[in-house]
Amino acid sequence: MFKEKNELHKLETKILSLFKSKSKAVLNYKQVAAALDVKDTKGRNYIIKVLNKLLNNKQLQSFQRGQFLYNTSVINKVTTLLTIIPSGKGVVTVEGYNKELVVPKKELNKGLNGDTVEVSIHKKNNEFEAHIETIITRSKKEFVGVLDKQNDFGFVLCRNARMYTDLFIERSELKDFKDGEKVVAVFKSWDDNRDSPSGTIVKSLGIPGDKETEIHAILHDYGLPYEFPKEIEEAASKIPTSLDIKEIKARRDFRETLTFTIDPISAKDFDDALSFKILANGDYEVGVHIADVSYYVQPGTLLDQEAYDRATSVYLVDRVVPMLPEVLSNGLCSLRPNEEKFTFSSVFIINNKGEVKDEWYGRTVINSDFRFSYEEVQNILETQKEEVDALVSLTKVSYKIPSPVFDAINILDKQAKILRSKRMKNGAISFDRVEVNFILDDDDKPESVFFKTSKDAHKLIEEFMLLANRKVASFISKKQPAPPFVYRTHDDPDEQKLLNLKQTIAPFGYSFNPGKKNISSEINGLLSACNGKREQNLIDTLTLRCMSKAEYTTNNIGHYGLAFSHYTHFTSPIRRYPDVMVHRLLQTYLDNKPHPTQQTIEEACKHSSQREHLATKAERDSIKYMQMIFMKEKVGQHFEGVISGVTERGLYVEIIENKCEGMIRVIDIKGDFFNYDDKQHALIGERTKKAYQLGDTINIKVKKVNILRRFLDFVPIS
Repeated sequence: MFKEKNELHKLETKILSLFKSKSKAVLNYKQVAAALDVKDTKGRNYIIKVLNKLLNNKQLQSFQRGQFLYNTSVINKVTTLLTIIPSGKGVVTVEGYNKELVVPKKELNKGLNGDTVEVSIHKKNNEFEAHIETIITRSKKEFVGVLDKQNDFGFVLCRNARMYTDLFIERSELKDFKDGEKVVAVFKSWDDNRDSPSGTIVKSLGIPGDKETEIHAILHDYGLPYEFPKEIEEAASKIPTSLDIKEIKARRDFRETLTFTIDPISAKDFDDALSFKILANGDYEVGVHIADVSYYVQPGTLLDQEAYDRATSVYLVDRVVPMLPEVLSNGLCSLRPNEEKFTFSSVFIINNKGEVKDEWYGRTVINSDFRFSYEEVQNILETQKEEVDALVSLTKVSYKIPSPVFDAINILDKQAKILRSKRMKNGAISFDRVEVNFILDDDDKPESVFFKTSKDAHKLIEEFMLLANRKVASFISKKQPAPPFVYRTHDDPDEQKLLNLKQTIAPFGYSFNPGKKNISSEINGLLSACNGKREQNLIDTLTLRCMSKAEYTTNNIGHYGLAFSHYTHFTSPIRRYPDVMVHRLLQTYLDNKPHPTQQTIEEACKHSSQREHLATKAERDSIKYMQMIFMKEKVGQHFEGVISGVTERGLYVEIIENKCEGMIRVIDIKGDFFNYDDKQHALIGERTKKAYQLGDTINIKVKKVNILRRFLDFVPIS
């Protein structure tokens, strides 16, 4: 029944799990055998052997001779979040320890990625590790995998680096689902005497490898819905499309003020617009007008609950999964040209030095005069002509713009540059990262890769959105007593990670001193020094990893990356629920009406932060998937790359011309035996001393593309 080594290990895990689940029970070997359904003599002898081992390790204690009890006397239990890493081990963060603690595979105790767990801390070989004692909350109910269908049962094979087990499907649950199709299964339970958890299949996604199947699988992996329930669509369709006359009169009217939007060419929803007016004294009135989603989506309604649950729109390579139904996101709330729209606005009086002399907040009505793309505005700024070239025109035909519009764009550009300069002097971090984008064919398959960079037109909009977000947050914080509010915060960078960054980039010849008081200037100096170099993307990525994650909270600690003491998200309520909350709270405080409790707002902030994190992961996965599709036809081709990561298992390499990343496995590096040197971030040959180091350029050949696992295999070439 038991194969000596492997089966003893499995038995040890089961026995320990049994005692953990019955932490106050006293059991002898017969009771353990009965609980594990072990009936043969050999199996019982192995149980006795394992019980004595656990007793010697002090994981069990002896109650009386032959009777055992789980040892809780020396265990410090802590509640934390479990993360499964690609090796199959777990890691947890525990307060008081300066690095993550590893959870060995045999101590996972059925814990899955993202679960909230109770762990005990143990010292092994002068290193601390964590053992999972109890699963407090399962983070995930849905799992995606391929159905392996047998006659009397089946398994959903979850081919995910963070899911180390498959789901067992009973015969009665197999229904009409077909062998080999990708399915969504719901976690049911994980019994003590089972090697795998039980599940129920709820949906077929289709054939593995098909684009729709894989994109929907990505969304299901993160619990992100891609369809609106029928009742939500119906609720949205019942909203009146014409503006209420009484409501128009209650708002500040900007319909006669020059107003325009600037968005990507592919944009379908326009949630922000700028208005511009030169005042008699030479100052400028600049209005930042944001779609008034809060007018249409009222608290307590079905639409509001759905928006809250989603919390964010999800931007995949080939589609947008919106937070709001299309009737709202692309229709009623979209600030399309020559249509009267309800907006929530921040209006600033600014002098020619970029100083805000006055500010006003409230509900407005606008009528946008023009819809520009970033490319069109960039063309105007670069040519300094009152004409948009046909090559960048949205209509593919050149056209003239009125002189007041030309002047407005140029003045706003100048003001934006002043605002940006002030931010940078105050210590803002400048990440001008290259974003990977795809040109898709008629079937939404990637034809080619291009890199999106931020130019003056993008920065013009960015600076005025940042101004509105900063000023709204400051306006609320000045009220006495300061009421609870939604802040977008960003903590200081991790000191240990900054020290690691210094060591990592030293071989590139960059000077970086994380001990300096003004660390933001050091970071900016590094980012500036590597700008345009081959290693830029690598250093940008490593520096980003030193940064804390931005989040929503009622506890304002400021925004380190932007160098703002007060910051919120006010400018994108079509795609972010926190912005809807900000609009509601701002209006509540303007009207001096009762507001929600801080606890209620904080819960919504945490939920929104979590959903944003999941959406970001899904967006990255969709890029990775499209990169695999793009590289599928390039097996055997040669490319130049940069070593972007080094591990014991091999080298991660990013292709320079398209930013696709793959791995050279250490077994594919011929001519020597290579060892990993963690201090040099290199693989070094034992005999030749040849080094493959982080940041080195390397010529590679594409060996294999695994679309389903989203993995590229490379081999080095001379």
